[in-house]
Amino acid sequence: MADPYSTLGVAKSASDAEIKSAYRKLAKELHPDKNKDNPKASEKFSEVARAYDILSDKTKRAQFDRGEIDAEGNPAMPFGYGGGGGGFRGDQRSGPGGFSGFGNENSDFGDIFEGLFGRSGGGAGAGPFGGFGGRNAPPQKGANVAYRLSVSFIDAATQAPQRIALADGGTIDLKLPAGVETGTQMRLAGKGQAGPGGTGDGIVTITVKDHPFYIREGANIRLDLPVTLDEAVKGAKIKVPTVDGPVMLSIPAGSTSGKVMRLKGKGFSQKSGGRGDQLVRLMVDLPADDDALVALLGEWTDPRDVRADLGV
Repeated sequence: MADPYSTLGVAKSASDAEIKSAYRKLAKELHPDKNKDNPKASEKFSEVARAYDILSDKTKRAQFDRGEIDAEGNPAMPFGYGGGGGGFRGDQRSGPGGFSGFGNENSDFGDIFEGLFGRSGGGAGAGPFGGFGGRNAPPQKGANVAYRLSVSFIDAATQAPQRIALADGGTIDLKLPAGVETGTQMRLAGKGQAGPGGTGDGIVTITVKDHPFYIREGANIRLDLPVTLDEAVKGAKIKVPTVDGPVMLSIPAGSTSGKVMRLKGKGFSQKSGGRGDQLVRLMVDLPADDDALVALLGEWTDPRDVRADLGV
C-alpha cells in the first residue's frame, strides 16, 4: 500500500486543512454509490479512508513520519538498539563515559555493540536474529476493516442511534458524534481482522444524505417556508416542520417574502456543545389566476418605490 501522503496526493508538509480537503474530494469521487460498476473504486476508497485515518490523527501522523507505524497503522519492525525504525534514539545528552545521541547517559560502546550483536560467547542463537541482539519486532495487529454508514439528514442532526452490520456477521449500535458530517470517521476498537498482536479496528466513514427541503449551513438548518398572502398581511400562528418534529411559529402581521425567523436549538449538534438553530425564511405564495384576489384589490396600487435601493 502506498504511503498515506501519496494516497491522498498531498505533500508531507500539508496542513490539516489541506489533508481534509484532499480526503473529501477523493471520497466523493470514489464513493461506492457512484462507482457501482467499478470494484477497484471501492478498494481505493478504503485506502483513502485508511490514509486519512492516519494523517488526520496528529499522534499517528507523527508516528508514521518517524517510521514507527506503516501505511496501515500497524507497528513497523524496529531495528537494533532502541527500536522505532528511526535508528538509534535517546535523550541526545552526553555525559562522562557516555556517547551523545545513543540513549542512556552512561551507555558506552561495549553496551551498544552487545545490544546489537549479542554478548560474547552467546553464539548464533544469542539474539533473536542469529547473533544480533536487537529486540524482536512486536507481533502485528490484524488489519483494520473499513465500513460505510449512510445516515439520514434528520438522524445526523438529532444524533439518532445507528446500527451497522459487521464483517463477522454481528451488529453494533453506534451513537453519532456531535458535529457529524459527510466524511466523519468513527473507530470501532477490536472490530477489525484478527492478528497475532491483537485484533484490528473497524473504521466507519459516514455519509449524511441530503434532505428534500432542509439545507445545512454549518450547525444551522435553513428552511424556506411558504405562507399565504392573508397569513403574511394579517399575521398568523402556523405549524412549522423541524428535525425534532413540528412546532408552532407566530408570523408577525405585515411580513414580507425573505423575512427570516429563528427557532433556537433546532439545528445540528456542535462539537463545542449545544445545537445550532433553524432559520425559517418566509416566502409569500400567491395563487395563480385568482379572480377573487384581483377583485379584492380593485383599483388599489402600492405607491411605494420598493426598488429604489437597487438603483432602478
